[in-house]
Formats: sequence, structure tokens, C-alpha cells
Amino acid sequence: MIKKHEIYKKDKWNMMFVEVQGKSLVLREISDQWGEDSHVFLSRPALMSWAEQRFPKEEFAGREDEWNDIMNAFKQV
Repeated sequence: MIKKHEIYKKDKWNMMFVEVQGKSLVLREISDQWGEDSHVFLSRPALMSWAEQRFPKEEFAGREDEWNDIMNAFKQV
């Protein structure tokens, strides 16, 4: 059984979700700029490390709530 976690969904062209497939975590990112990109992680710490690099806190200056929401969504996986 695959369990799907939504990280964010702004519209049908900009979203990110993680599927738990056994021991693997498959992250799918869909954007109107880059199309679909996917990454496979073998552990939650690896996923969190990637998330912290992908969403650096300093890029969310003035939007800390948005950053916290994204990080909390990753932590729920």
C-alpha cells in the first residue's frame, strides 16, 4: 500500500508530494517551470536533509509561516 503525503499544492501545476513505498520515500515535484521531477530517498533523515537544502530558511524572509508549514509537512511523512 502506498501512502501519499501532500507537502504543498498551490494549483494543479505547482505541487509537491511524497509517496511512502515500502522502505522508499518517493518525492514528486510538479512545477509549471520545470515539469515533473522525482527523487527517491531511503530514509527520513535523507529526505529532511534534502528539504532543508531545497527550501533554505533565508529565502523565506517575511514568509516564515510558509516555511514552517512546508517543513512540518515533511516531518509528518
